Amino acid sequence: MTTCTCAYHDQLIEYRRKLHTFPEEGWSEFTTTAFLIGKLREYGYEVLTGTKVINPDACLGRSQKVVEAGLEAARKNGVSEELLKEMEGYTGCVGILDTGRPGPTLAVRFDIDCVPVQESNDPNHIPAKEGFASTRPGLMHACGHDAHMSTGLAVAHWFADNKDELCGKLKILFQPAEEGVRGAAGMAASGGVDDADYFLGAHIAMMCKSGEISIKPYGFLCTTKLDVSFTGRPAHAGVEPNAGRNAMAAACNAFVQLLGIPRHGGGMTRINVGQLTAGEGRNVIPSHALMKMEVRGETGEINQYMYDSAVQVIKGCALSQGCEYKIEKMGEAVDLTNDPELVDVLREAGKAVEGLNVREDPMNFGGSEDATILARRVQAHGGKAAFFVLGADRPSGHHTACFDIDEKALDTGLKVWTNAISIILKK
Repeated sequence: MTTCTCAYHDQLIEYRRKLHTFPEEGWSEFTTTAFLIGKLREYGYEVLTGTKVINPDACLGRSQKVVEAGLEAARKNGVSEELLKEMEGYTGCVGILDTGRPGPTLAVRFDIDCVPVQESNDPNHIPAKEGFASTRPGLMHACGHDAHMSTGLAVAHWFADNKDELCGKLKILFQPAEEGVRGAAGMAASGGVDDADYFLGAHIAMMCKSGEISIKPYGFLCTTKLDVSFTGRPAHAGVEPNAGRNAMAAACNAFVQLLGIPRHGGGMTRINVGQLTAGEGRNVIPSHALMKMEVRGETGEINQYMYDSAVQVIKGCALSQGCEYKIEKMGEAVDLTNDPELVDVLREAGKAVEGLNVREDPMNFGGSEDATILARRVQAHGGKAAFFVLGADRPSGHHTACFDIDEKALDTGLKVWTNAISIILKK
């Protein structure tokens, strides 16, 4: 077995940097998906895409305008109409490779979208300095998903090279729209992981530094992302303001009151209104308002408390102004506790990497990750799941203009991944 991952070093760097130059927001990643499909098929994988891997009825936060922009970009980038037809308007893909020998099915997940951040052009910023900064204004791989994808492709390549020494089946999930926790629900609902005996996911950097991994992270906050529309009635603000129904007033009242929801004594809670738009003109009673918000909770029960409380506030504020309201779920994630069996696997996989500090102390992930949706789906069908954090030094925080990663961590991460796969799918 090719246990040395050095052979994939150049590939890791090349693909990470290539993908970094062309970030795509969630549900628009057609160019990215085409690249991933091409590489997986080159390595001999069966590749599924489109509605075979995304259930349209379970998609969250998918804007047709964003989809159309992604398709247009893909065509400009030379993606064939045949391949776009195969995608059926949905991004993401799943590569499947069966060793031909009886054994477990392992699903591994890597996310593929970017964040709406303008990348820094500071000459000290490595991507700018070395010529692989984002070429797309206002979009950037500022959360490490470029590194995730390059690692996923290296894992795929390594598995293809070594499948004769392994057993069972590997499924590699390249998931769209993680930002806003929108993509995993549709991928999970497709049933693609229902046969998985094991599931592994990971994130780079976060609370870990280069030379360490966290195999028992906690604090995966449950979350629900909501778009709230208020609809009132327009009227002349001077002649007959009484005839109007002020949607902006309803939204603003809701905004203030939402921040005042009592926090839950049983665990951590979060609430945020990130965007509020309303109004048609200076002298018109506003008839429409749109509020983009989220709630989070340490557990599903606490998140549901925050959601239910938010709905009551929204309902009351709409009623107070004589307005209608509509709440649309745009994203969701759940909590996760790693299965002990896979914690043991990750411990063994990490300790086999020279110089790597395998951390089992409590390390707070401190955010939401929709890989948890897929992980819990596997657990619900009798499988085992785990998520770990691969450390990487970074010059600034996630989702910032100067985000970058220590690329040496990619080699370390690949070693952990291949070690874990070798343990789970040993011949």
